[in-house]
Amino acid sequence: MAWLVSDGQVLASADVAGCRRDRRRGLLGRDGIDGALVLDPCRWVHTIGMRFPLDVAFLDGDGLVLKTVQMAPLRVGAPVVKARRVVEAEAGAFGRWGLQVGAVVEVRP
Repeated sequence: MAWLVSDGQVLASADVAGCRRDRRRGLLGRDGIDGALVLDPCRWVHTIGMRFPLDVAFLDGDGLVLKTVQMAPLRVGAPVVKARRVVEAEAGAFGRWGLQVGAVVEVRP
């Protein structure tokens, strides 16, 4: 378990998928998620087999949010070349958290 922190404020709890097996499984088979899933390393995602829409943030090596997208199930996203990590959450979460492009996100244990 980890925490997503931005500008000194805790945004949400997070699970970190740091090994290949956990990254491949991602959120498949779940009906939702409280908090977020961090895929590290990661440059692109898909929602094939997902049961719910996602907010997706692509972060660079310093945690800077480069791009955010909302993805419906059964979609394949384009890679973000400079991304090093991806944060996934249920659609609408980023709006509630105030997470947007240009923010810096830390993943704290």
